[in-house]
Amino acid sequence: MSIVDDVALSTPEFWAAPEAEREAGFRRLRDDAPITFYPEPEYGPELPPGPGYWALSRFDDVMYASRHPELFCSGRGGTNIGDLPDGIAEFLGSIINMDDPRHKKLRGLVNHGFTPKSLAALLDSVRERTTEVIDAVAEKGECDFVADIAAPMPLAIVCDMVGVPPSQRQAVFAASNVILGVGDPEYVQTMEDLMAAFMTLHQMAMELGEHRLTNPADDIATTLMQAEVDGERLTVPEFASFFILLVVAGNETTRTAISHGMWALHQNPDQRALWSGDFDTHAVNAVEEIVRWASPVIHFRRTATEDTEISGQPIAAGEKVVMWFNSANRDERTFTDPYRFDITRSPNPHLGYGGGGPHFCLGANLARREIRVMFEQLFQRLPDLEITAEPDILQSSFIHGIKRMPCAFTPGG
Repeated sequence: MSIVDDVALSTPEFWAAPEAEREAGFRRLRDDAPITFYPEPEYGPELPPGPGYWALSRFDDVMYASRHPELFCSGRGGTNIGDLPDGIAEFLGSIINMDDPRHKKLRGLVNHGFTPKSLAALLDSVRERTTEVIDAVAEKGECDFVADIAAPMPLAIVCDMVGVPPSQRQAVFAASNVILGVGDPEYVQTMEDLMAAFMTLHQMAMELGEHRLTNPADDIATTLMQAEVDGERLTVPEFASFFILLVVAGNETTRTAISHGMWALHQNPDQRALWSGDFDTHAVNAVEEIVRWASPVIHFRRTATEDTEISGQPIAAGEKVVMWFNSANRDERTFTDPYRFDITRSPNPHLGYGGGGPHFCLGANLARREIRVMFEQLFQRLPDLEITAEPDILQSSFIHGIKRMPCAFTPGG
């Protein structure tokens, strides 16, 4: 029996275990079996298990796979562990499940929505949206930190970006919970649940894309539908796929980072006092440490395009490698005292936005801004906010989410 046989990454029991147990398991992998072959999870009769995957647990190995897309591609079966048919993979994941040259073309079109001018206007609205969120809870004295504080601001921002009206935000919120809640029976019990959530967003996106072709507005949806690269434009289905990626990843991951950041500050009052006492001095490093600590996206998968190796381990063409970002962000070989939450940590080369390469997160700068402004507002307006119970963690091997986390504060912020 291998010394890491009981680190069962592909079982729901592993992901339902306390976080300390999971962290201990990944540490054993990093120390004793940093590249280990695993069977694939059981997803049910609709998706029988695939041939297995290599788990990459160390920082350097995850970086290597991320930065060599010619050896480890995204477009063969998708970027989740289980294979999806090619057309379904693109429908569900847009450009994250593509390789160059198509990925480069579509990312070039999408980049038109993330120009400095577009982002500047968006960044200016972050403070306004954050103020609205705090206003809505300030007189209550208590609330659910996740649903009432961490979630509404990034959701509003991403809906503003793509032109989703306020009346449809709750539908986006509910669908994104399902899509990224795979593994947690509270959100997903059948494949039909998952596909229904995707279809809700797909229909919304198709209607919006068609409308923006003839009714342009001041939003990124219009920019994307009107942009051209080498004479080509996004088709409406291509826009719809990117829309799903943007509204799901663009709100859920920032919500997760803000929630974990608040919990970390609650558990480390010295760090909270340090940051709140001199916010601007520590803001840049504190935001990066929150993202490292939270590691909102736990893993992505790649597929070997040819026979190759990683750190001496042979990887055959067609085999899967899974990059465990959460483990890489705790790698003692890269981070001094990685289990210490330290808002002064610098340098901090975390992989919270991916490991570089062509799939580095498009929204990284927006997420940084959202996290910074949210904590600035919390320190100023709800300075005595305290978490009043342990967070309810999402049971997932993909998103390190917090479902609920009650808090209390003096009303009137």
